[in-house]
Amino acid sequence: MAHIKQWKEISKIAIIATGTSLFIPQKIYQPYTEADRVRYIKDADLKPPVYFYSKDPYECAVSLDDALKARLKNLIDKEEQMFTGCGPSIFTSQFLSTDQRVQWPGYRPWTKQIPTYDFKTPRGPITKGKLAKNIANCVRSFIEVAEKQHMEAESDRRWKVGRRHIKVEDLMLVSLHHVSKGSWQPQLRLRRALPEYSAHRSWSGAVASSSGS
Repeated sequence: MAHIKQWKEISKIAIIATGTSLFIPQKIYQPYTEADRVRYIKDADLKPPVYFYSKDPYECAVSLDDALKARLKNLIDKEEQMFTGCGPSIFTSQFLSTDQRVQWPGYRPWTKQIPTYDFKTPRGPITKGKLAKNIANCVRSFIEVAEKQHMEAESDRRWKVGRRHIKVEDLMLVSLHHVSKGSWQPQLRLRRALPEYSAHRSWSGAVASSSGS
C-alpha cells in the first residue's frame, strides 16, 4: 500500500543535516481485524504525509524542543494551514474521530487527541507550526506516561524513555503520516546517539524486527 511505502521510505530519503540518522523503529499502526483494515485503510481516502522541512541548515526535520518552545523561525511554510476539511480534531500518536498514534518500541501503543482547528481569531485550521507544537506536546505526554511503566519483555532497553533516558529534547519530528481513517502517526529520529546496553539485543536486531512491520 502507498502509505506503508511512504512510511518506510522516509528514513532513506529524508535530508539530514543535524542530529543522527536513527529513526525510532515504530511499527506502522494498523487496525486489529481484517474488516477494520479494509474499512479504515483500503477503502479510506488517506492523505499524503506532512513533511517538516527546516532551513539554516536545510533538512527534513524540526526539533521537538524547538516546537515546544515555539522557536520555529526556520520551519518552512510554518503558516501553511493543515487538515483543511478534516474536521475539528484528530488523534495523534499510537508517537497519534482521527488518531495521532505513537508506537514506541517496548511500550504499549499510545493515542492522544489533538486539535486541528484554531478557535482563536481568526478562526481556521491550525498551521504547520502549531501542528508541530501539538505533536511535540503529545510525544512529551507519552514519555511522561511511559517512563512510569515497565518495558515489555525482551525489549531493547536503548529505547527506554524518561528523564534519564530518551527525552522529548532528544527527538526530531520528520513527518506525519495518515495511517488509517482518523489516524495519523509521526516519524521521529534521534538528535543524539543511543546509549549502549551490552546485555540486551543489538541495534541491528532492533532494525530487523522493525523493518518487518
